[in-house]
Amino acid sequence: MYILRITVKYRKIGKKIIITKSANIRAGGSLNTHDGVNQTGVRAHNGKLILTLLRRHGSLPKSEIARRSGLTPQTVSVIMRSLEKDGLLLRGSPQRGKVGQPSIPMSLNPKGAFSIGLKVGRRSAELVLVDFLGQKLQKLSLTYNYPLPVNLLNFTRNGIETLTNELSPSQKLRIAGIGVATPFELWNWAEKIDAPEAEMKHWRDFNFYTELSALVDYPVFVQNDATAACGAELIFGRGSELSDFVYLFIGTFIGGGVVLNHSVYSGRTGNAGAFGPMPVLNHNNTTATLIDFASIFTLETRLKEINLALPTVGSPAGEWLALGEPLESWIDEASTHLANAIVASCALIDFEAAVIDGAFPDKIREMVVSSIRIKITNMDTRGINSPKILEGSVGEDARALGAASQSLLSKFLLNQSVLFKPVS
Repeated sequence: MYILRITVKYRKIGKKIIITKSANIRAGGSLNTHDGVNQTGVRAHNGKLILTLLRRHGSLPKSEIARRSGLTPQTVSVIMRSLEKDGLLLRGSPQRGKVGQPSIPMSLNPKGAFSIGLKVGRRSAELVLVDFLGQKLQKLSLTYNYPLPVNLLNFTRNGIETLTNELSPSQKLRIAGIGVATPFELWNWAEKIDAPEAEMKHWRDFNFYTELSALVDYPVFVQNDATAACGAELIFGRGSELSDFVYLFIGTFIGGGVVLNHSVYSGRTGNAGAFGPMPVLNHNNTTATLIDFASIFTLETRLKEINLALPTVGSPAGEWLALGEPLESWIDEASTHLANAIVASCALIDFEAAVIDGAFPDKIREMVVSSIRIKITNMDTRGINSPKILEGSVGEDARALGAASQSLLSKFLLNQSVLFKPVS
């Protein structure tokens, strides 16, 4: 492997000290004193850095990119010309200042790249096509009583053809890949979702990455569904304003994620922030789990007992509000346990905020967040800094959009933490 090694030198010339920083650079990695890469890898890293800055800030002139990235203006100009030639950047209108030449803001070209995201849920699946900015272009949905691998593969294969039908041949070549957001160990939840155990056992030996890779010509990325939703919130939502937050997504089952230093922390096995199994006390002081109280599945079960049906995916807020007391009771109980989980998390890690989202309309999310705020206000939080309780901004498509973001991140972008260094 070729290594680019830069030597540190300190020279004093008069009253000035000239410093050359020392670093090795590893391909696809960050600058540090132990890693290394060849020159092509350095150029690719710098290109991703520029694209990531534009992804975050919307548009910037070359001079501002140079200032924020630490790259020389000449290096920035060379890289941006290449990115523009590749169709990844768009030129804005010249902005004339008080002195000098007008600056030209550059931004990401929405049509510069595309990605596909698949969310595998316990009651439904969604397939989305997004552009380079993460904007949802098309969406397909499939509902079921329980998920089966073969059905989902067929849905994905046929859905990709439908989603990409309106793209030109050249645009299809710009599809970066397909990301899959799926719960871990689906076979372990057969009883919870009233699914045949024998059918759900098919998931035990099913490798979604391998099977899907054999069907499509794109790179495939597989991630835990709640972690993917957390990533969508980081990239497309609250991540622009928060450095550390705990994320909770209320789907059929409750799940979540952890953001530390502007990056999703997925943990040793990729399942960090799996709040569902978190122990909580039942009504009779026996141990239960957060899944049993803060999941839409719980509401669905209670509605069935009184011959009411849970609104279908994508139903308007009015259909949810029409549920009346059962909905209000579920929100009250769920928010109690969510408040406890948030406070417990903040006792371990000093999170700035807790972000709540879910597979329901925005109005229901607002009610859940409002109730959690009240519950935490009435709790004993001495010894910890109470976090801000915020609504997620991505919504019920967070898992699918998070899945779609994986190929864009892999091919074009860097870990967001590189953007939060002091700017001179």
